[in-house]
Amino acid sequence: MAQPLNQCDIVLFDLDGTLTNPREGITRSVQFALQRLGIDEPDLTALEHFIGPPLLQCFMSSYQLDEATAWQAVNHYRERFKDVGLYENQLFDGIPQLLSLLNQQGRTLYMATRKPRVFAERIAAHFGFADQFKVMYGSELDGTRTDKAELIGYLLAQEGIDPERALMIGDRKHDLIGARRHGVTNAAVEYGFGSAQELDEHKPDYRFASVAALHQAFSQAPLRG
Repeated sequence: MAQPLNQCDIVLFDLDGTLTNPREGITRSVQFALQRLGIDEPDLTALEHFIGPPLLQCFMSSYQLDEATAWQAVNHYRERFKDVGLYENQLFDGIPQLLSLLNQQGRTLYMATRKPRVFAERIAAHFGFADQFKVMYGSELDGTRTDKAELIGYLLAQEGIDPERALMIGDRKHDLIGARRHGVTNAAVEYGFGSAQELDEHKPDYRFASVAALHQAFSQAPLRG
């Protein structure tokens, strides 16, 4: 059952499409990986569906690659992403103010991203919001915890969090499905990479059109002791 915002003192944030817009870095790194495999894809917009889902499965399903070849693609992707693509990224307007508000209200923030944790931590440090989070959780480079439900379950267990106190904020269906599986209230943001149809189908508990709308909602719902 969804909890009122004023009872959610634990907030889990997705990264890509929720805190930052990684479109350029991800699509250019995917393009680079495909080129290394001899696949030419000049249209970066055709690669935007790589933002959010696990890379391995996305390479396999999009280009009919076997698992071994898809892992080669992932490694080629990381070759560029770790030094260049990581920083071809933009913080959504209003995110620093939102994170600051939530901390001032006494909420505890965690990151829950399927991006490898080592990359997520570098992005957060680069954009100056790492100190707003208690802990940043992500996948591992070997593919461990790329499933969002598994990641959320792991975070809750590691931190000893009561799911009824938590809210998951993300832009894709995987965030909503993962939260719901563990009894965590979920919120979808419409400014990310999930289509309106995708969000409609998965019926988020809360839905926000913009960072400003998120900020306003939390401003009007301080924690209730």
